[in-house]
This record gives sequence, C-alpha cells and structure tokens, in this order.
Amino acid sequence: MNRRDFLRYSTLLGAAAGLPWPAFAKGNAALPKLIIPPLLDTAKQTKIQLTVQQGQSQFGKNLITTWGYNGALLGPVIRLYRNKPVQITVHNRLNEATTVHWHGMEISGIADGGPQASIEAGQTRQINLTSIQQAATCWYHPHPHMHSGKQVAMGLAGMLLLEDANSTSLPLPKNWGIDDIPLIIQDKKFDENGQIDYQLNVLSAAVGWFGDTLLCNGQLYPQHYAPRGWLRLRLLNGCNARSLNLACSDNRSMYVIASDGGFLPEPVAVQNLYMLPAERFEVLIDTSNAQAFDLLTLPVKQMGMNLAPFDQPYPIIQVATVSTRNNASLPEQLNNKLPAIPSVDILTNRQFKLSMDSQLDTLGMQALQQLSGDSSMHHMPANHGHMAVMHHNMQANMADLDLMHANRINGQTFDIHKPAFKANKGQYECWEISGVGDMMLHPFHIHGTQFRILSENGKIPPAHRAGWKDIVSVEGAVSKVLVKFNHPAPSSFPYMAHCHILEHEDTGMMLSFTV
Repeated sequence: MNRRDFLRYSTLLGAAAGLPWPAFAKGNAALPKLIIPPLLDTAKQTKIQLTVQQGQSQFGKNLITTWGYNGALLGPVIRLYRNKPVQITVHNRLNEATTVHWHGMEISGIADGGPQASIEAGQTRQINLTSIQQAATCWYHPHPHMHSGKQVAMGLAGMLLLEDANSTSLPLPKNWGIDDIPLIIQDKKFDENGQIDYQLNVLSAAVGWFGDTLLCNGQLYPQHYAPRGWLRLRLLNGCNARSLNLACSDNRSMYVIASDGGFLPEPVAVQNLYMLPAERFEVLIDTSNAQAFDLLTLPVKQMGMNLAPFDQPYPIIQVATVSTRNNASLPEQLNNKLPAIPSVDILTNRQFKLSMDSQLDTLGMQALQQLSGDSSMHHMPANHGHMAVMHHNMQANMADLDLMHANRINGQTFDIHKPAFKANKGQYECWEISGVGDMMLHPFHIHGTQFRILSENGKIPPAHRAGWKDIVSVEGAVSKVLVKFNHPAPSSFPYMAHCHILEHEDTGMMLSFTV
C-alpha cells in the first residue's frame, strides 16, 4: 500500500476549530509549576558559553537519559541585540559529533551551523554572531549529517531572542518568565524502561518520528500563574515531525503579533493557530477575566499524527492568574508595513521537487497500518494472515532499500560535499517548492534568509502567515516563496534548504547551496 491508498482509506479529521472541547482548566494547584529556561542576556555579557552534555531528567517515576545545553534538557534562552556582536563558544561533551544551527538568523554560512560545521566529540567551536535583522523569536538546535532527528529528540533545543529598538519600545509584556513566556512544545516516545525511544526506521523515515506524550519546556502539562492583563507567549513547535493546532480551552482569542522572522504589521486575531515543525509565533492572550484556561493542541490532518491521544484535544499547559495586573497593551500597529513584493516575472526562478523512494513510501504506509490498525484503516479490516504476508514482504523489501538516501530533492539525495547551485547575494529570487505526487507534509526551511510566502500549497497565505517566514508548508501541491540572501555562504560552509521533518532531512531531503 502506498501513501495515496492510505489517505483514501484513513479516517481524516475535519477542521477542528469548530469542534467543542472539554474545559480542562480548573485552576489545579497540584500541577507542576512551569519551568522558565535561564535567560542569557547579551546586554550584560557578550561572551556566552554553551556546553552540549548528557544528563538525567525526571518524568513521572522514571529518571531518564536526556541531552541539553548547559543542563540536562533543552537549553538557556539567549537574547541578542541588533548590531551588537556576540561570541558564543560551544563545548561538545557528548560522545558523538554535533553542530549548533542558529535557526532563523540571517547570518553568513560560516556562522550558520549547518552539517559542515561539525564539532567533534570533546572539541570546541567558537561562533561570532551579529544580528542585523529585525526583532524575532528564533531558536538553536543541532544539525549534524544524518543525526539531527536523534539529537533533537534527546533534548537539544533552545530559544534565541533577537531584539531591536522597535521591540524594546512597544508596550508589550516584557517581564521575563512572568508575562513574557517561552514555550517549547515537543512530543516524545518512551520505551518500556522509560527511556526516550528514538528509532530511524521505515516508519519514521516515511512520516517522521512522533510520540504519544507532549511536553512543554520539558514538562508534562505544567501550570503558569500570570498577572491579569495581556500575556505574551513565544511559541516554538520543537517537534521532530508533528504539527500542532493550538487553541484556548475556553475559545478565547489569540492575537498573533509575530511569526518566524519578526513582528507583523498589526495583530491578527485567531481562534486556533496551526504550527508546522520548527515554526515560531508570538501571541498575546487577554487574561483580565481571571479565569483559568488550557492551551490545547487540536487534532490535525497529518499522516500518522491523529492517533490516540492526539485524536482529541490535548492539553499542553494550564494558565491561571494572580491578583496583580500588568500595564502592557495590545498595540494597534507593531511594525511598519511590509515592503512591496517585486514582480516575480523578472526574478531568477528556481524549482525544487520533493519526493520519496517508492519502496520507502510503500513500506512506510505498511508500517503505519501495522501501528494504527483499524483506527486509521477502517475500510480495510485487518486479519492475521494479511498482516503476516505484509510482514514477510516488508522484511524482503527492506534488504533492497537504502534508507539513508530514500528522500530526495529534484531526484537527488543530500551530498554534503556538493552544493547544488549558487544564489546571487542581495538579489530576490522566486523559489517554487513542489510536493505534487507526494501527499506527505513537508515543512520546508531555507537557511540564511527570512522570506515572504507568495503562495502556500497554491493558496494565498492568511494574514498571520504573510509576514517574514523561514518555514513554508508543502503538501501535495506547489508553494512559492520570495527569498533574498544578504550574507555570503562559501562552498566550505554553504546554506541548507530542506524538509524540517527531521527524519526526512536525515534521509536525504536536503540540499546545500552557496551565495
């Protein structure tokens, strides 16, 4: 069975925004207090030390092995300021190579942290960063060749905040950890011993690695007490493959004020907020009524991601309030109007076709059917004889499959030694990324730029996705983006363009290019 057949027979959920959901939030004081990552503010220090290390984290009754930056899990939030140089020294204390990619930053290829910038076990790398772009919520994570998925799954991720004169002058919530809150949302899968169960196999190479537990800042369903007034949430979908569809349990509005690359011209009110892997949004929520509520993720239409417990609204964090109030407000205008989009007819046009090896496609859908059974294959009743034949066929076909080169761009898998093309510095280009013929979701990320989405799967993007972005959805159709690279990327340290389902990236759906 291939992906098209699977889609035909699967139970696909309708648009979830209009569904009723239970009011989870009861103001439960027994919930764990939300952990706020430490803040490394470069207004006070211009030299930052990051140690990539193994540690142990407590989940329920289990003490499990995790990886983190300067700690056991995740990493500190690093705050940078426009035009202020910062030196970051990364010490790798793992037993394998890693890199640190500064996702969302417009910086040179030398500093970007792609797979060519490997830091071997026990070694140190020094990176000089200067942000010259507008304020934004970015993040950092590992990007080693063929191992990004594993290292993120083990816990390596942290937020990166870029500030400028506009962000510091707007009357937004700015009390760190009180009304200005970072939320790193990730799903996990644990084995029978309670350890993180990461596997790169036909299932994860086809649809991505996904779990049955959702964590927020490394915690299961924590609670945060906020002052009454406006609450600012800096949201990061840090999942390897899972998309999220965020909403408030009492259906209150969220006001999107920023996307991947910075502030929108004005706030955009939404009832639910769809987030691809690696996307960031900043939202403001009005808590002045003093009623507790949950931030939920609603079911999504994504291959394999509607399995229990995610076939129902799933609470991520509870927000309750204290009696104090803040003096923040929701500005009518956040930024100057976005610049006009030039005519694409006169621009360099590049085309990228995303595809999967047909053998992996078939084996992946068979593995997903085995995992989900009748819950997603309700028109095809399972029987042991059929499953036994399927298992036999999978074993026979696996011997011929080159798993690490099974996902492709323009028919080619990633070659770390061979950049695919050269882009011209400072010139706009129109990139067309096609998923036609491949029904899998591909959140496509381009290094070294913040782009504008011209069309997303053939449709004009909604207002909250029309600002500066570094991720675009490609799902069975063509998406077009307007890109420009303002920094050099030599052949020794080129930029990457890839699917941000990390298992697709690790198995070949990536290319490099120079500027």
